[in-house]
Amino acid sequence: MNPSPILAGLAAAAMLVSSASAQTPAGFQPSADNIRAHVGFLASDLLEGREAGSKGYDIAAGYVASQFAQLGLKPAGQDGTYFQTVPLVAFRPAEEGVFTVRGKDGVAAPLVFGEEVLSGRNAGPRDHKVSAPLVFAGWGVVAPEKKHDDYKGLSVKGKIVVVLTGGPPGFQTEERAFYGNARTKQLAAAKAGAVGVIYVSTPKDEARRPFVEGKRTWRAWSMTWRGPDGKGFEAAPGAPGLGSVSVKGAEKLFAGAPKTFAEVAATADSGKGAVPRFPLTTSLDVTLRTEVKTIQSANVAGLIEGSDPKLKDEVIVLSAHLDHIGVTAPLNGDEINNGALDNAGGIATTLEVARGFREVGKAPRRSVLFLAVTAEEKGLLGAEYFARNPTVPGALVANVNLDMPILTYDFLDVVAFGAERSTLAPAVQRAAQRVGVALSPDPMPEEGLFTRSDHFRFVEVGVPSTFLMTGFQNGGEAKFRGFLKDCYHKPCDDLGQGIDYAAGAKFAWINYEIARELADADARPQWNKGDFFGTRFAPAHAIADR
Repeated sequence: MNPSPILAGLAAAAMLVSSASAQTPAGFQPSADNIRAHVGFLASDLLEGREAGSKGYDIAAGYVASQFAQLGLKPAGQDGTYFQTVPLVAFRPAEEGVFTVRGKDGVAAPLVFGEEVLSGRNAGPRDHKVSAPLVFAGWGVVAPEKKHDDYKGLSVKGKIVVVLTGGPPGFQTEERAFYGNARTKQLAAAKAGAVGVIYVSTPKDEARRPFVEGKRTWRAWSMTWRGPDGKGFEAAPGAPGLGSVSVKGAEKLFAGAPKTFAEVAATADSGKGAVPRFPLTTSLDVTLRTEVKTIQSANVAGLIEGSDPKLKDEVIVLSAHLDHIGVTAPLNGDEINNGALDNAGGIATTLEVARGFREVGKAPRRSVLFLAVTAEEKGLLGAEYFARNPTVPGALVANVNLDMPILTYDFLDVVAFGAERSTLAPAVQRAAQRVGVALSPDPMPEEGLFTRSDHFRFVEVGVPSTFLMTGFQNGGEAKFRGFLKDCYHKPCDDLGQGIDYAAGAKFAWINYEIARELADADARPQWNKGDFFGTRFAPAHAIADR
């Protein structure tokens, strides 16, 4: 990381947060004013949207490090600093790409960029061409434990598979999110021998997230982390994601097929019956050109060491992503995506929880790591890099992740994604009771939120994890859905959207209570016996006997 922008942010950082009270309260008293100050700096235009690898992100990282230092947290990065360098490869389409559908008669039908197709993003060859027959593989999911195999009976070797976005509606919400993830689908496609993947939207998908909105950010940089060989990590290089196709474009892919795309999509959107799978009568010619550059960014890590000699080497991680999506094509005259709620609010909460640990009560029995990660918006990269290359000794035993709390109303309930999968659940329940908020089930299973934030990279290395979201009571549904529709990943996610900083203080309180209980408990968190993710990812000693 280039140190100069970090230093440039330190003086401003120190001035913008009110100093904590010199007196230690009997219990944690979170400060709305502190939340306001943190969000105000991190979501300012000065930081230009905090894109990973940018000067604005580096200033934000310096700000967080300065706050850790003021709170007395031990540097927990590399070489005695608060920073862990994350080596990255950035890549984006160099041009719109060419997608041509060919029927059995050889007649060519181009897909229209921005209306019918958006090119995929891959860190592989800078020039990539593929021409192959198309096969529709339904959801593109292989789940042996559920006796579901969308490739059974299909010959896809050397072909391009067309798959629906999302996952089978009959799957449990979080397991559906795992199987609906692009990485999981591309791994399944590669194993089956496909040479590329095309994702198609259904009408329900496009009603929730209009396809044409992708055109505004099509040239934004995607990223992956670099390995020791200098090459970018690719989960399934043999079957790259070639592009996304709209409902309108999908009709061209399905021309002459046994069923129209409208019929297939109706089955998928209804959730009634199995989605049919079959070879298409068309083929696809794809030409992609990619622009690539090597960059680096940094995670920021501060530690409160545990006080119990037997438990201090067990680490509770509180994570939040520091990055946002930076500068994009203007929308209503504004090009800076400030990311006030996504995720300046989560970072502000994390800093306030750290203050609580430093100023309230005894030191925790277990060590507590406060981790601000980079490149979440690029694929949870900073969290993945840290989870695979931790900078602290000992075992990571739990992760509590703070991402995009919607702090525009006084929330009365929260959703704790993943908590019920492990012994984290009782701690979350008791914390909610102490704060006076209810626990609610996932109200938006269609969003697949469990696999879309940093906690999931800890899950993938076997760490019991949870991710809290402000709930739908007290007008929360309108606020949450309105934010997703109007301001998610847009410039209007800024300081002018009516942020309730007292709600931010309450969110800090409940996360403090969860982390404090986990840090002081006699037993370390464990996955529940037979849990889907615990069975898949965790070592045997991390799974409860019961």
